[in-house]
Amino acid sequence: MNPWAIGLPAAGATLLGVGVWAAASPGSQLFGPTTRRLPGSAGRPRIALTFDDGPNPEITPKLLDLFERNQARATFFVLGKFARACPDLIREIDARGHLLANHTDTHPHLAWHSRSRNAIELRACEEAVGEALAQVKTTALNRASSVKMKWMRPPFGFRGPQMWNAMRETGVERVAMWSRLCFDWKPQPAEHVIRRLAGVVPGDIVLMHDGDHRALGGDRRHTLAALEHWLPRWRDSGIEFVTIDAAGAAAGRE
Repeated sequence: MNPWAIGLPAAGATLLGVGVWAAASPGSQLFGPTTRRLPGSAGRPRIALTFDDGPNPEITPKLLDLFERNQARATFFVLGKFARACPDLIREIDARGHLLANHTDTHPHLAWHSRSRNAIELRACEEAVGEALAQVKTTALNRASSVKMKWMRPPFGFRGPQMWNAMRETGVERVAMWSRLCFDWKPQPAEHVIRRLAGVVPGDIVLMHDGDHRALGGDRRHTLAALEHWLPRWRDSGIEFVTIDAAGAAAGRE
């Protein structure tokens, strides 16, 4: 038997498996540095609450009110198409001290597309957010001129080497993944999300969804209810809620 007939397909399958893992695993650094956790702190324990696929007029305003009541800051990885539809929500997120970050324009699998398509997606989202914020004027200057979304999260967590070239082209600096999932991307009883969030520990970057990438106004009441349960409990235990910028010093490391 020809050993090459066995070895080459096996090697190909192994390389394919490694490539798929590298493209999808939140812990993979093969296609470039990603951030999964907050750096250690000698002060208060911290977690980063992050939200994908918004803004969503059905849920995002209620989340903002909840955060206000619990002295929490969060990071919103927004879609450009919804930023154009809801510019008032983009301005509200920013005005309340939360961080806006890039989740592309239309939510494609970036690993399946070219560098140029990746760049188009990132740039269109940046422009949509910039246009929303440009409508806010201060006495001195247009505040949006200083706003740049330096963080991004790839849709579905998928990325490839072409994404990093697109990031450099568009000025996006860092990729945020996650250390804790609550599997909230489809409607479900809030108790399921509450149970999954019980595992959150200090240092976690928690991935949640305030929108549905398929359509504006997605049902995310279960996510809101779960946070109504956990935020006061986390706060009373001494946990601080910070934006993903708190991980900036540790970008590229877990």
